[in-house]
Amino acid sequence: MKYIILIPDGMADWEIPSLGYRTPLGAAKTEYMEKLCRISSTGQLQTIPGGMPAGSEIANLTILGYDPVEVYQGRGVLEAASMGIDINDNDLVMRCNLVCLYPDGRIKNHSAGHISTEEACRLIHSLNKEVGKGRSKIYPGVSYRHVFILENGSSEIDCTPPHDVPGVQFRDVLVKPMRPRAQKTAELLNELILKSQVILNEHPLNTERIKAGKDSANSVWFWSAGHKPEMHNFMEKHHLRGAVISAVDLVNGMCKLAGFEVIRVKGATGLYDTNYEGKARAAINAIKHNDLVYLHIEAPDEAGHEGDPKLKMNTIEDIDRKVVKHLFEEVQKRDDLAIAILPDHATPIETRTHTSEPVPFLIYHPGEPPDDVTEFNEASVTEGKYGLLKGDEFMKVFLGR
Repeated sequence: MKYIILIPDGMADWEIPSLGYRTPLGAAKTEYMEKLCRISSTGQLQTIPGGMPAGSEIANLTILGYDPVEVYQGRGVLEAASMGIDINDNDLVMRCNLVCLYPDGRIKNHSAGHISTEEACRLIHSLNKEVGKGRSKIYPGVSYRHVFILENGSSEIDCTPPHDVPGVQFRDVLVKPMRPRAQKTAELLNELILKSQVILNEHPLNTERIKAGKDSANSVWFWSAGHKPEMHNFMEKHHLRGAVISAVDLVNGMCKLAGFEVIRVKGATGLYDTNYEGKARAAINAIKHNDLVYLHIEAPDEAGHEGDPKLKMNTIEDIDRKVVKHLFEEVQKRDDLAIAILPDHATPIETRTHTSEPVPFLIYHPGEPPDDVTEFNEASVTEGKYGLLKGDEFMKVFLGR
């Protein structure tokens, strides 16, 4: 049997009055998800264990069958793995965003207006001239997403994800030590944040962006700290050969640590303009020489963070027409391909951040009778065959283990 898991990141949502008290998934035109749903069985998955943050890193680890409580060490480590950065046991690895602050110090957005990768690299290069020292430096990634390594840093710190606090004064959510021994690490990180603001505000690139009416990338922001994790090899455990297709370093790094091949797709951006069809074609091609393909699409999550219901509906419809259509057509041609579709978590328009309620899923197994659910949305799947799954139960069900 071959397996494809499609993850429309953050697709789940709450009912929205402007959409007739429907969710964006419920209101969107999803012809091919509905066709697939009618030959599948459905349910809900609790991807965020109690007491853990509602992040993509936690949710995707759960989907893959790992226990986040045991293996999670921050998303910075996962993104570093994707970027090919060697991590020492004493390295503190963190996600480093380029963010935009209002003149009064409030956080405007977590992405510096979705700054381009080329522009971001110029800024990171300038920052490293001033703040980089040995292994302690910022490693440039994609767009606003970067990695910071601090030698001998403590992970016992409280860091706030910037996408959780738009409109909040940055000084109110600076890094805080959770133990006295982490005081030095917290002070150093906050010092670097303040120093970055001086450097970035004076940078010619930001002057150009402001003149062009774009958001300034006028601060760095450190969060999701951790050390090198210990993860079993997914492929060896399940005796499968796997591949991941994503434009997000977090997901690629996680799967790389799990033993997956990372497949890059030209034009895959992690935004609403991503190469949907290119990713679908890559998945169908990859399944020829792999047993499992993990196909991740970030666009609905970004629309949720923007708080834009129409944009979120558009991303869902794009996924349906440009991705699910090809997957549905593929299962019509063969009797050895199982398909699962589920968001990793909800990113409600109302909150503009991740939440931890269960997410809807469908699983198509060739030859198996479907359940009675004929529409794929957050409400309908509560009547599904699989009920509410937790932990590694989804992966076990999907793989028939």
